[in-house]
Amino acid sequence: MQTSTLKRHADLMDRMAETLGLDLEEKALRGDLPFDEIADAVKRCTGCTGAGACEKWLQDHADGAEQTPHYCRNADLFKTLR
Repeated sequence: MQTSTLKRHADLMDRMAETLGLDLEEKALRGDLPFDEIADAVKRCTGCTGAGACEKWLQDHADGAEQTPHYCRNADLFKTLR
């Protein structure tokens, strides 16, 4: 997998978390989210064909959101963390 793909999806993951009011780094440091689970979540994200739609959704929800879009492959993880 290309580094650019991983970086893009890691960024999308981070932006999604922020949009939902979550700080993944803080969750990891507190032990609420193992670092390997973050890596797994980024891998799940890279399998999504809707990265462009996700970027648009994030732009449209710059003020925050209660939940991810329906197509998010990490919706369950984010819901658990909230």
